[in-house]
Amino acid sequence: MIKKVYLSLILTFVASLAAVSQNSESSNSINQEKWVNTTYKSMTLDEKIGQLFMVAAYSNKGEEHVKNLSLLIENYHIGGLIFFQGGPGREVAITNRLQEKSKIPLWIGMDAEWGLGMRLDSTMNFPKQMTLGAIQNDSLIYYMGAEIARQAKLVGVHVNFAPVVDVNNNIKNPVIGYRSFGEDKVNVAKKGVAYMQGLQDNGVLANAKHFPGHGDTGSDSHLTLPVIRHSKERMNDLELYPFKELIANGISSMMVAHLHVPAYDNTPNKATTLSSAVVTDLLKKELGFNGLIFTDALNMKGVSDFYDPGETDLLAFKAGNDVLLFPMNVPNAVGMIRKAIQKKQISEERLEESVKKILSAKYQLGLADGFKKLELEDIHENLHQASSEKLLTQLYAEAATLVRSKNNFVPIKIIDTTNFASLSLRGELNSTFQQYLSKYAPFTHYNLGKNEKDPAIFTRLMDQLSQYETVVVGIHDMGNYASRRFGLREDDILFLQKLAEETNVVLSVFGNAYSLSYLSDFEHILLMYEDTPETQKIAPQILFGALPAKGKLPVSASKNLPVGTGILTKTLNRFGFTDPSEVGMDASVLSKIDLIAQEAINNKATPGCQVLIAKDGQVVFQKNYGHLSYNRQEEVTDETIYDLASITKVAATLQSIMFLYDRGMIDLDKKISAYLPELKKSNKKNMTLRDILTHQAGLLPYIPFWMRTSDFFGTKSPLYQTEFDPLYPNQLASGLYGHTMLSDSIWQWVVDSDLLSKPKWQKNYEYRYSDMGYYIMQKICERLTNVSQDEFLQENLYQPLGLSTLGYLPLCNFSAERIAPTENDRLFRNDLIRGWVHDQGAAMVGGVAGHAGLFSNAMDLAILMQMNLWDGKYGGTRYFSKGTVPYFTKKQFSDNRRGLGWDKPVGNEGPSPTSHYASPLAFGHTGFTGTAAWADPEFGLIYIFLSNRVYPDAENRKLISTNVRTRIMDTIYESIFEFEKQQVHYIN
Repeated sequence: MIKKVYLSLILTFVASLAAVSQNSESSNSINQEKWVNTTYKSMTLDEKIGQLFMVAAYSNKGEEHVKNLSLLIENYHIGGLIFFQGGPGREVAITNRLQEKSKIPLWIGMDAEWGLGMRLDSTMNFPKQMTLGAIQNDSLIYYMGAEIARQAKLVGVHVNFAPVVDVNNNIKNPVIGYRSFGEDKVNVAKKGVAYMQGLQDNGVLANAKHFPGHGDTGSDSHLTLPVIRHSKERMNDLELYPFKELIANGISSMMVAHLHVPAYDNTPNKATTLSSAVVTDLLKKELGFNGLIFTDALNMKGVSDFYDPGETDLLAFKAGNDVLLFPMNVPNAVGMIRKAIQKKQISEERLEESVKKILSAKYQLGLADGFKKLELEDIHENLHQASSEKLLTQLYAEAATLVRSKNNFVPIKIIDTTNFASLSLRGELNSTFQQYLSKYAPFTHYNLGKNEKDPAIFTRLMDQLSQYETVVVGIHDMGNYASRRFGLREDDILFLQKLAEETNVVLSVFGNAYSLSYLSDFEHILLMYEDTPETQKIAPQILFGALPAKGKLPVSASKNLPVGTGILTKTLNRFGFTDPSEVGMDASVLSKIDLIAQEAINNKATPGCQVLIAKDGQVVFQKNYGHLSYNRQEEVTDETIYDLASITKVAATLQSIMFLYDRGMIDLDKKISAYLPELKKSNKKNMTLRDILTHQAGLLPYIPFWMRTSDFFGTKSPLYQTEFDPLYPNQLASGLYGHTMLSDSIWQWVVDSDLLSKPKWQKNYEYRYSDMGYYIMQKICERLTNVSQDEFLQENLYQPLGLSTLGYLPLCNFSAERIAPTENDRLFRNDLIRGWVHDQGAAMVGGVAGHAGLFSNAMDLAILMQMNLWDGKYGGTRYFSKGTVPYFTKKQFSDNRRGLGWDKPVGNEGPSPTSHYASPLAFGHTGFTGTAAWADPEFGLIYIFLSNRVYPDAENRKLISTNVRTRIMDTIYESIFEFEKQQVHYIN
């Protein structure tokens, strides 16, 4: 009984809402009708005729053009303007001026098929419709329509002449092609409806074009009158299908094309625009369209070649069109229409029908109360919101189509056993595409410039590229027209075909879908449709599995590549790249990092630095600041390599320890003397790895071993010499080589070293951070693996992860110019240290040590940290068993913040190496040279800070005293909290 009562109340409430809505709509309808009728009655005949015209306007033509438009408004009472080239600020200014002169507010139209960028500079370009045709989620098309509507209203546009719903089934179509959603009529209709609804739900009239269908033409109506010879049955089934669907869903307006379709009207050279059989009989009567009907531009040669200016306008109006777009001569046209009405060749009822439809549209657009001046302030910022950029990227990502992938090679999973090269074909060297490829694997990059024609270049490239196992080719500088082979050059295609015979070629095609007709034989093809900064960033992410491929071909490129072709892939859990808002971070808050970094540089806390932030597996912030030194000659870039110092402990030695633990080769609570028998007679015989990893084994923090190798006057002992020799293989500086005995000596000194003192009654040593334990752990790892630590890590971890810069001894692989210098060492090596490890002890053992010696850029270190954050899995490969990393990152003792090897937040007990916002799950490490690497599982965060604060003097502690690293970390968390606060405010 209670349920029935509640149901009755709910039904009553719903009914009342419906009644209120109906009453509101009814009231609005009455008000609209009243305003339209009153306005119409007050108008002179010329004012009524003037409403029919929408005149071409430009915001880049100067004052004379604006004066001419003013005269048309004042003398001929034109109803509206269609804006073409110019800029947003100028268009707003001109619109405000011209609207003041119009008795009835002007309505403004624009061809903004892919956004305002189609016509205006400094505005956004959204994907072309063929790109959108590949997207499987039509709601994204709706959101694009909504965003274009928002931007259009900012510049005063009321009518967007979009969407194009021509079914493009002619590869040689010179005017539609990429402007169409494709050749599948259902796909075209669905996406057309979505785009239309996005516009109209947000206050901008949509316009379906080009009726009755311009998709199967081989000529351009801008230049001639195309002829379509299909039957009515074929037209009704295919070309008209999307238009009928849009009519059924409430499209506001239609645009009639300049076509000759004998099936409807066989009058010679009679364009559909001028045919009452098409406009009135077919569109209005047969299809039942009651909305506004626009002509296509009346200056186009499809009609202008056959009639005098003014005559075309008269014939178009007689045919049933409501709005005469881009008239060539308004005075002539007004005069001819007036004369036809006066002679009863056109009834006043016919004029009334069109003018009242126009006035009704203006009422619905809010123009009945007069024009409200457009705001110029912040126009650029308002047109380029973060949410707009996010949507743009998402559209391109969802469209990307993996057309071919032999043996499922893409997404590329195995990195370490493949050597990669990339070729920017007719593009720039070090293009955005190539830069992002390098974020996933070690690549050598090549390019063939736009204007390069020398055959010898092809020969040289073939010799170079054929040496690589996989060559990823980005095809750039493409076009949209079949007559020009879509920008593909015959010699380029022959070169790629020959290259594919020599090596594995992966194509990334940044151009028209139809271009695949020339490329369909290649084994791996990723189609990106357009060549933009967004597509060049997205393509590598799909190739390496950071993003899935979701798109499907909207057209048939060849018999082998029919419409609907598209391999759907899954992600491999690799870093992606996105905007902060995508993962719930406020970009404006993150921008404060710029100020902190610049402050550090200005204060000479460090010459420069790298900062990288990732959340939820997406890199959202990667910036470089300053220079490699204070002479400001070499800027910090993504490729700059830094000495990680003590981050080596967790990024190298601890990774080996976890590997051994994972396989049951070590027991953390077993005495280390079981693994190193030479310790059985030392004071370290009872230590365990757990004690060492948590820094409570009683080991001394640090021993300056280098001082033991110099005499009282600082002269180096026979353990060093100035030139390489088999007995002196380890280079410590530009003119300093160490004897092979040094490693053995240091190990013995470690074995013999004293322990910290503690009361006899105290069972365990207190926490005391120490480098010494990592000499011991390195020795254990190398004994158990029977290989040096650097070789072990490269083979088992760094190379499989694709980490080209992370490793020891960077000068073996990179030039010194890529490596940030550290200290000008005047006490020991008497040299500026660049590429050699800063830590003296690590240098003495050859640069490969357990506590120091690792180098990296921010990206490679971030990948390693992300693998640990993802519990030992990355890129589809599991490196540690599930649960291993969380076990090592867990705090081990109540009175010691440390995990096993990993550093942890302090909490509220005192100064912390992390932000006070960090969760208890956070883990990471810092380095003496001015580095930090942190992960926070609770927030899904990775934070990397790399610098060379010890340049040129290690006594410089400004980076530490001003808390730069932690303040940046605070800002990261604050960006999350601010975003969450905004979302709550938005919901409320």
